[in-house]
Amino acid sequence: MTAAGIECAGCNAINSAGARFCSACGQALTLSCTRCGCGNARGARFCDQCGVALPSSITPAATVAVPRHLAQRILESRGAIEGERKQVSVLFADLKGSMALLAGRDPEEARAMLDPLLEIMMEAVHHVEGTVNQVMGDGIMALFGAPLAHEDHAVRACYAALRMQASVARLSDAQRRAGAVPVQIRVGIHSGEVIVRAIGSDLRMDYSAIGQTTHLAARMEQLAVPGTTLITADTLVLAEGYVAVEPLGPMRVAGLEQPVPVYQLIGAGPARTRLQARATRAAGGLSSFVGRASELETLSRALDAAGQARGQIVSVVGEAGVGKSRLFHEFVHSQRTQGWLVLEAGSVSYGKATGYGPVIDLLKSYFGIEQRDDPRRMRERITGKLLALDRTLEPSLPALLALLEVLPEASPWEGLDPGQRKRAIQDAVKRLVLRESQLQPVVLVFEDLHWVDAESQAVLDALVESIPAAKLLLLVNMRPEGQHSWGQKSYCRQLRLDPLPPESADELLDALLGAAPDLQRIRRQLIERTEGNPFFLEECVRTLIETGALFGERGAHRLAHSVETVQIPATVQVILAARIDRLAPEDKHLLQAAAVIGKDVPFELLRATSELDPDVLRAMLARLQAAEFLFEATLFPDLEYTFKHALTHEVAYAGLLTNRRQELHARVVSAIETTHAERIGEYAERLAHHAVRGGLNDKAVEYLNESGTKALMRSGYREAMGFFEQALGIVDSQAQSSQAFLRMLEIRTGMGLALAGVNGPHSPETRDFYRRSVALSDHAGDGSERFPNLWGLWNCHLFGTGLDSAHEAAMQLIAGADPNDAYQRLEAHHAMWTTKINMGRPREAIEHLDRVDELYGAAEQSHWRTYAYHDNRVCSRSMGAIAHWSLGYPDRARHSANEGVELARRLDHPLTIVIAAMSAALVFYHCGDLDAAMHHAQTQRRVATEHAIIPWRERAAVSLGRIVAEQGRI
Repeated sequence: MTAAGIECAGCNAINSAGARFCSACGQALTLSCTRCGCGNARGARFCDQCGVALPSSITPAATVAVPRHLAQRILESRGAIEGERKQVSVLFADLKGSMALLAGRDPEEARAMLDPLLEIMMEAVHHVEGTVNQVMGDGIMALFGAPLAHEDHAVRACYAALRMQASVARLSDAQRRAGAVPVQIRVGIHSGEVIVRAIGSDLRMDYSAIGQTTHLAARMEQLAVPGTTLITADTLVLAEGYVAVEPLGPMRVAGLEQPVPVYQLIGAGPARTRLQARATRAAGGLSSFVGRASELETLSRALDAAGQARGQIVSVVGEAGVGKSRLFHEFVHSQRTQGWLVLEAGSVSYGKATGYGPVIDLLKSYFGIEQRDDPRRMRERITGKLLALDRTLEPSLPALLALLEVLPEASPWEGLDPGQRKRAIQDAVKRLVLRESQLQPVVLVFEDLHWVDAESQAVLDALVESIPAAKLLLLVNMRPEGQHSWGQKSYCRQLRLDPLPPESADELLDALLGAAPDLQRIRRQLIERTEGNPFFLEECVRTLIETGALFGERGAHRLAHSVETVQIPATVQVILAARIDRLAPEDKHLLQAAAVIGKDVPFELLRATSELDPDVLRAMLARLQAAEFLFEATLFPDLEYTFKHALTHEVAYAGLLTNRRQELHARVVSAIETTHAERIGEYAERLAHHAVRGGLNDKAVEYLNESGTKALMRSGYREAMGFFEQALGIVDSQAQSSQAFLRMLEIRTGMGLALAGVNGPHSPETRDFYRRSVALSDHAGDGSERFPNLWGLWNCHLFGTGLDSAHEAAMQLIAGADPNDAYQRLEAHHAMWTTKINMGRPREAIEHLDRVDELYGAAEQSHWRTYAYHDNRVCSRSMGAIAHWSLGYPDRARHSANEGVELARRLDHPLTIVIAAMSAALVFYHCGDLDAAMHHAQTQRRVATEHAIIPWRERAAVSLGRIVAEQGRI
């Protein structure tokens, strides 16, 4: 650091004193420690190596300086400026009673009292890589999980609070001994969704969090008594097992209607890893271990080789949640490792800022050092065990004592330079482990290598070179982004761990849920959405239990109520969000744009939406494939990508703000309309989805109505109901006009058919709906919509109100049908022939049936509704069969019924098949052919069940019961 600013070690350019990155080359700038000479990241308060305070002033860590060329790229990304939705933990800390404490003091004296407190608070936040968002005189606001997502943001926030409370307690003790007034702070934490916005110039960008999450965290701080930390249940869910708490019960919080469960943070919990946390909180312990037999066999073979003094390394690679830690846990706690010394260590996500963290944990475990041990007791344990192992290891003692921070004062160790210290530590750890392996074989487990700090990595690298001749098995696991340099060594095996295959995922769900029949749908949904990731599966099941969707015991759960979709657990969301945030900004924004398109992403649609050059787009997609976010689903006829996980797709989409989502959805609509202009009808459902979310109301109504009509044509009545209800909701929200009123009538016409298909025409709901639609049509004077709604009301009368009302409605249809509209004339005759047959007047019905062939061709072409309910020609044959049987012509009846069934089969229209089968079953039953009647009734039930045509499925059950009784099988 010079008087003019900071000199870049890469290009020697001089940068401003507050810069973190070189404005010329973009390299991260460092501060040299005045004591040990090591370079430290700008913004650090203390040297990572020796702890000496660095020559930097206190500035809010929320200010993130970026090089100009990177800032320009960020500014060009609207997502960075407009902000993102993020799951974070917010921490507020302040000095309680600061006004009274500082009253009457000189400003400089007040500043001298506050600065050490602020320094302690900020150091605690920075220690776990949090962001100080605001410095507020006597306190701070900090974010964990923003601007970059952290999968353990709640744990980090809690650990920061514990660290600052402990540091303030030490400061208070010193102040008390000096005769000064001791101080205490209060801390509040809450976890949830916020909007994180970037504000500032192109070189300095400040992040601000907005939302109720921030408000609730501040309220927790205000409720806390001095010297305590309060957290909410949402934070505890994410940090359970990692922290110890005392429940304080529900508390009233200003601004919220319902009391909030509050917990006081007491200390760190027993868990250091996610697996340990799961074991801590699970009532029945860990879930069943399934589907990893071949991987266990690989570890066993490596163990056998290591036991013969042919040391081995097994590196297990896999995404978060696939079970890497669980695999090691099951292996080292099995009969296989009896007689082996097992030493376990692991990195934490914020550990890169703290050198040797995993190595220190490993040594504490080996020497049996406990939390309550003071420095003197620690020295005794280390010295005693080391010399008992081998007195020739005594030269290693200073390095080990220094590493564990219990080295006596005035030790020669202080005279070594940093390079000598590093080499001495590497040698000491290596000699200790190798010497122990000569007395008993050793399994060394090292978790989460992707988070390892450089110093611990160097210790492992030094140890690896001596493994081949030792009785030592080194097990490491990491995520795909992790790296090590041992892959080419003959004694290193790399094991890829993938999600569970469907059969193993089913086995796990058997143990978690049970096999109750009502769980089959939710089981399929769980496997599809998680792609067999065991941690995701367990957390989704846990969420279903906590939200009351499931009840019962593990392995014997039942469904409390229907579940449309499985909610993403917060524990899963933070993992996926952290993965997404590790992408380059441009790749992340492309992934979010792809998420707007859907889980399946056609290349041409993404190209048109993103407006990127095809070659640039392919390069970016290749990176997303390499990172395993997307993969190619189809190459022919069109290139299409798909998200690896449905949950990843949802998390990527959830990060976008509403305005940005709307803009992207609107661009997708435009892209589809342009790309598929000649086949627009095929994309009605997709266009409706994007138009609704893009705020394009007129287009949304158009495409929703078209989608509902398409669903009607294939007898998808529930699906059609959903489309029509959405369309009506949009129309009702718009300013009323004559055009909007007519559009509403048109939508209601289709919705009436859907309602009749779902509830049956006999239901009061369907009848009332049609009465209202007819009245609205009369009010509008719209005959084109009055006719189909009057036809629907006739159908309701036929099946519910009575034949007299049905006959009156049929006569109105005959009288009101437009002479030039073949559709209306055909439907009027349809109403009349059906009514006449039900009234027992088959001869009069045949007069109307004879008009079918004359009108059918023209009607089929004139209006879509001819086919929206069921086919009139098939209906005429089916009802004609009943008429002929009633008149005493069984042969004609059977012929007409068979003709109707065959026509329906060729049309392949579900409701038409159901009605033809129903009529045929009735005719053959009365003709005494019970086998044929049974066949047709079973067809009716099967098709009605497959397509959720509930009223007709119920009628099939009645027919089947009657046929079975007639056969004597009461």
